[in-house]
Amino acid sequence: MTADPAPPLCPRVPMGEGLSATRVVAILRAGDASRAEAVVDTLVEGGIRCLELTMTTPGALDVVERLAARLPAEVEVGMGTVLTAREVDRAVAAGARFVVSPSVVPAVIDAALRHGIASYPGALTPTEIHSAWTAGATAVKLFPAGSLGPGYLTAVRAPLPDIPVVPTGGIDITAVRAWLVAGACAVGMGGPLIGDALGPAGDLAALAGRVAAVRAAVRAAVAEVSGAQR
Repeated sequence: MTADPAPPLCPRVPMGEGLSATRVVAILRAGDASRAEAVVDTLVEGGIRCLELTMTTPGALDVVERLAARLPAEVEVGMGTVLTAREVDRAVAAGARFVVSPSVVPAVIDAALRHGIASYPGALTPTEIHSAWTAGATAVKLFPAGSLGPGYLTAVRAPLPDIPVVPTGGIDITAVRAWLVAGACAVGMGGPLIGDALGPAGDLAALAGRVAAVRAAVRAAVAEVSGAQR
């Protein structure tokens, strides 16, 4: 009996160098975007190179447009909570280099592929993760990950080891190392990283301290994984 031929690989846009190198997506979600640029500047100064502003934040598209025009090329700015192909078009027009969704929306993945930008759809179950990957996702956002724990990712990756996963939602700074050691290609961090910085009296110095702690956790995880592979 002749084995069935392997299916053709789905075209996909690779993960940007900013995220693959630094392993953290900083997620900015707030009631308005008035403080977003000051927060972004603090994140970038601390070494974060992948920034997600959400569609649910009023004024976020305007901020993305300004950031895309002035930040260095190695910093990736994208739009989150993207649910339709039209929103992908608007994000790209503003200068976004990737889109993130809370769920698997094939039309969003298709639109991102059409524009040649990365897409990170949200998924929870192995079926959803596999569906997002076969549809052409760059990587799959495991969401909401915080309530599941790194052990869940380890279990999922056993049968699906080749799908890059970005745990997001309730990822605490103290858990970053464990998630990366469990096999995450990166982590998405909102509130636990940003804290009160987007608020009118937000503490940017405290944000800089959290950024440093996250970067240290990433370095520790990378060193641990590298040591285990020798």
